[in-house]
Amino acid sequence: MALQPLSFDSTLAAYRQQAAALLLAQQDGQHWAIELFHQNHPRFLDEKVVWLPKRISDDEIQAAALSQDDAELAIARWYNFRDWAALSEWVHAMADRDSAVFHFESAVEAVIAGDLDRLRVLLEKHPELIQARSTRVTNFDPPIHRATLLHYLGANGVESYRQKSPANAVEVARLLLEAGAEPDAVADMYGGHCTTMSMLVSSTPPAESGVQQGLIHTLVDFGTSVEAQGEGAWTSPLVTALVFGFENAAETLVQRGARVDQLPVAAGLGRIEDLKRLLPAAGVEERHRALALAAQLGKVEIVKLLLDAGEDPNRYNPAHLHSHATPLHQAALAGHFAVVALLVDRGAQLDLKDKLWQATPLGWAQHGGKTEVAGYLSRHGAS
Repeated sequence: MALQPLSFDSTLAAYRQQAAALLLAQQDGQHWAIELFHQNHPRFLDEKVVWLPKRISDDEIQAAALSQDDAELAIARWYNFRDWAALSEWVHAMADRDSAVFHFESAVEAVIAGDLDRLRVLLEKHPELIQARSTRVTNFDPPIHRATLLHYLGANGVESYRQKSPANAVEVARLLLEAGAEPDAVADMYGGHCTTMSMLVSSTPPAESGVQQGLIHTLVDFGTSVEAQGEGAWTSPLVTALVFGFENAAETLVQRGARVDQLPVAAGLGRIEDLKRLLPAAGVEERHRALALAAQLGKVEIVKLLLDAGEDPNRYNPAHLHSHATPLHQAALAGHFAVVALLVDRGAQLDLKDKLWQATPLGWAQHGGKTEVAGYLSRHGAS
């Protein structure tokens, strides 16, 4: 049976017991344990793309001579700590129920659980929490993300097992903002400085819980900017939402004032007239990004216009737009049949492999369960 995350105030002995159970399950060949090692232990991860599991079999992982120390490292990484030492340091700090760390982590638990009563009590007793930040040492880039309580509502860039969106997330956001949370505070995530908004609009849990658009409106009501903030790849909420496929979030941002003044944005939104207006003055990089977004999001008329303007369907996508793949890979994975057919008709190569998993567009279509697209590619000679 797969492990479940421990309570945030658990002892180090409890984490050590989980590591022991993990090791026994790996030796017994249980799939969940092998998968946990595969996805979390550095021994089984790519040396260059440090989050990417190596292409090795379950049998190889089961046969590996692993120790209790290895299991503890895998458990620490599963909880997104840098290593066992970082987890231990955090647990020891948490043992002091009067510490700032314990109060902050208690408030985080209330935020992600939607426990308004508990959160109110904590903020009344410890008003400094509204400006407090996480001190966890993680296996992220950079290691300390410094998220505020408000950032945890973005359900992104923080510990993966804490990326949750309660049904009353909008009420939680309003409570934090009324208590003085800084709407555009940045945390250190994904190699840059990111706002709650940029994390929110690229996150699956809020969308699946039906609270993403409500949170956007609430943040904007309290002064959050819909334009670029912070540093790094994910400064623009509108571009970020489109890159990660959250079109409803993107449209909500436009409703709240985000400008459609870049060619990739017009392409991702499928706004043909805006694209025609912006295309003549657009540079090479803008056109490249526009094709990548339009193909990914199934905007067939936009893709046609860009191909007519000379864009190459066989260029790998630009940085921060799934640059390991081509437009055909992305369209195939998403099941955008019309875009796939157009790209193939315009000369998209069927045998180009992505740079991470070394798979063709046909492989991507099969992986995504897009049988119609897979059949079309097969009939056209893809392998």
